Amino acid sequence: MRRERVVIIGSGPAGMAAAVYTGRAQLKPLVIVGNQLGGQVSLTHEIENYPGFVDPLSGTELVEQMKAQSERFGAEFLWDSVTAADFSQRPFKISTYGEEILTDSVIVTIGADPRKLNIPGEAEYVGRGVSYCGTCDGFFFRGKEVVVVGGGDSAFEEALFLTRFATKVTMMYRAGQDKLRAGIQLQQRALHNEKITMMYHTVVNEIKVGEHGSVNAVNITDHAHGQTYDFKTDGIFIFVGHTPNSKVFGQQLAMDDSGYVITDERYRTSLEGVFAAGEIQDPIWKQVATSVGQGTSAAMSTIHWLEENEHLLQSLDATVETGA
Repeated sequence: MRRERVVIIGSGPAGMAAAVYTGRAQLKPLVIVGNQLGGQVSLTHEIENYPGFVDPLSGTELVEQMKAQSERFGAEFLWDSVTAADFSQRPFKISTYGEEILTDSVIVTIGADPRKLNIPGEAEYVGRGVSYCGTCDGFFFRGKEVVVVGGGDSAFEEALFLTRFATKVTMMYRAGQDKLRAGIQLQQRALHNEKITMMYHTVVNEIKVGEHGSVNAVNITDHAHGQTYDFKTDGIFIFVGHTPNSKVFGQQLAMDDSGYVITDERYRTSLEGVFAAGEIQDPIWKQVATSVGQGTSAAMSTIHWLEENEHLLQSLDATVETGA
């Protein structure tokens, strides 16, 4: 069973930033990659709003550069996924499919996944007209028409943002106007925006692409008029919520009603020695740049915590070695 000072669960931008900072502090962090190196950002076709890069680069390219940078400072990447975490003992025990790891501290950067419609064409055409982030991808739809699916605050906020680029934004919602979950002010702003059209009682059945391999239509059922047909569009933005990847921690960490890990201003969780950063604790911004900043802060808090508790941790090491 290996023994670590810092284990970082997740390899998205927050985890990469945490790896750089804890690596520079000579803590030799272990990054447990998860299902996808880089998390959701690795699926992004182009990123052009991350500071320091004049030319756009793909999510994969950015992730590879972040990984190389953290490895330069001594970070190690474990290509595995966490199956269980035991925070009831010290050192903490992290279990993966392949091994068990003891560690003094943990930085949770496991992220949150956008909820899917689970319809044909959705998974296949991510990055080719299917998106879950208007702030990230809206620029690529300049002069085009797009569909936004959802009825909560995020859907309305992103629809309003997309009007900066798209010529027309059609919002589709499966229920009636009286069932919208967005705040009244957001609804009013959208209803008074000449670029936004609302379609209620509408369900998207399938996403279709044209001869160039990018989205050109969605098949919908308009229950208000009893019709099913193909609706022409250049892209579809899906905002039906996010699911934090926090189930693996059970009830060990304090979470809000949606499952996001609760942290303080120093990214400390409810347990000493466990920190969290990125979308696992951020239900609002969900940007590469904000996640990097949060990962940096969590790493610095971790470094200070390890320094302040060095004597205690050394005594725990002695206990583990003697089997007492």
